[in-house]
Amino acid sequence: MRVPPLAVALTFLGISVPQLAFAGDTEWRRYVIPSTGTSVDMPVSIFTSDAGEPDGGTGRRFFTEDRRADLTVQSVANPGNESPAAFLAKMQPPAGIVYKRITPDFFVVSSIRKDRIWYNRCNRGNSTMNCVMINYPVAEKRQWDAVVTRISRTLRG
Repeated sequence: MRVPPLAVALTFLGISVPQLAFAGDTEWRRYVIPSTGTSVDMPVSIFTSDAGEPDGGTGRRFFTEDRRADLTVQSVANPGNESPAAFLAKMQPPAGIVYKRITPDFFVVSSIRKDRIWYNRCNRGNSTMNCVMINYPVAEKRQWDAVVTRISRTLRG
């Protein structure tokens, strides 16, 4: 596993940096919400703690062992089968969005809040929006890029 330069520098200064199981060390499994069929590849060697059901939807929430990052997989009711753009507008996302992409089939938004990156992707389903939400430290952005990309691209439902 490649150790990031920042981690090497902090370790040299005597500051402990918890390491994540990234790259080839990452174990992935398909997580499925049984009631909706929503599924996603999930790095189970990174998100090791089950935090139970999320607020406002069906699914699960997971944390890293040290709780510095979290992943939520959920299906949210969309009885009017609203478009991703209309659904996102109703969510009233916080100001300061850094990245936003909206298509007829999904939306993605991301920003920085309190030294953490938050990332949200929702795919339009049959009367649901099927979502992944990931929060992780800004200082670890490069380590998380490939993980977030894989999670996002494998979301189905």
